[in-house]
Amino acid sequence: MTGTDTSTPAITLIWGADSISKVIGRSPRSTFNMLERGELPAKKVGRRWVAEHGALVRFFMETAA
Repeated sequence: MTGTDTSTPAITLIWGADSISKVIGRSPRSTFNMLERGELPAKKVGRRWVAEHGALVRFFMETAA
């Protein structure tokens, strides 16, 4: 055993505007509009939106500060 940590932190992906809306506490329609305007840290993969949970939390923590 070498003493180096090769583990990577877990990434929690949130798939779909509806699921993202539940995390951020907005309506699905409002969330979809925010996603389409590029106002949230998310990407479109195929026809679905995906966001990383930690990135959403950091985004709103920075906005609130």
